[in-house]
Amino acid sequence: MKRMLLAAVAVLAACGETVPEAKVPPAAKPALSVAIVQPQTLDWPQTFTAGGNVAAWQEAIIGPELANQRIVEVRASVGDVVARGQVLARIAPETVDSELAETRAGVAEAAAALAEARASLERARQLRDKGFYSAQQLTQAQAGAETAQARVEAAKARQNSAGLRKAKAEILAPDAGIVSARSATVGATVQPGQELFRLIRGGRLEWRAEVGAADLSRLHPGTPALVTTPAGEHIEGKVRVVAPTVDARTHTALVYVDLPADAAQRISAGMFARGEFRLGVRPAVTVPQAAVLLREGFAYVFRVEGGKVQQLKVTPGRRVDDRVEISGLDPTARVVAGGVGFLADGDTVRVVDSEAKPGK
Repeated sequence: MKRMLLAAVAVLAACGETVPEAKVPPAAKPALSVAIVQPQTLDWPQTFTAGGNVAAWQEAIIGPELANQRIVEVRASVGDVVARGQVLARIAPETVDSELAETRAGVAEAAAALAEARASLERARQLRDKGFYSAQQLTQAQAGAETAQARVEAAKARQNSAGLRKAKAEILAPDAGIVSARSATVGATVQPGQELFRLIRGGRLEWRAEVGAADLSRLHPGTPALVTTPAGEHIEGKVRVVAPTVDARTHTALVYVDLPADAAQRISAGMFARGEFRLGVRPAVTVPQAAVLLREGFAYVFRVEGGKVQQLKVTPGRRVDDRVEISGLDPTARVVAGGVGFLADGDTVRVVDSEAKPGK
């Protein structure tokens, strides 16, 4: 039989016919080895971020109440922590001292006149009882005593006014706080209403966050906030008040966040800072970030079924550490844990232990 086949081949070759080659099936594409994970449902904090400036909670402007007086001493400078009633500066006291001395003399003079008027009234009463004074004369003596009493009261009022002016020769801190600005200099002549110092009351700062109108309803007084300083430090605060109006141009509103008393040591008024508001916790379906493929502006995960992968479009959300919240994914799905950049929809895979590093 073999000889007959060889002969047939020889005959075909002699006649110029080609012998068809045997077809070899293509080699199968090797399967990728992948680790799989199941989404985990975790209670994650619900937050959103905002930016804004740090400012003084309240800022007091301190100036003199005397006119055309000269500063003779300045006792406070920018950055000083001062107590309520502490002397910040002193004004030349000579003028107010002389005014006070003059008013004291006026009180003494009025008091002497009052004593004389009262003595005259007493004599008038005695003489009236003896029939030597008429009723009209007694009335005049009584009026003189009352007038002298009124003059004493007026003199005392002028003395009190002069005493107040003398007290105002010392510029005092109206409250405890931190001196944020100073324009007072020795030798300068002051006028009422002139700014000499600026004081951050209580040393308290606040973060004025600019929040979009859509997020305002999520905030209320007492909502925790975490402010990040330009140096990377974190300061915890709480919402004090949400502004009742929204800027018509930017569609944002200010949210005032109280910062702790020691915040002034880590951040300064006028700085821009970013922060986040913490709105409590909410369950989140999460997967490792390595399980998410970003391609052409969309996010995908690969679900494993029957030895093949199916590419699923998902929506990423919050991120905490190395995990990301995913919307649009069945919590019971088995997804590829990593190496998703090597996969395509419909690829055959070989599942290995979830602890193994995925690869070919």
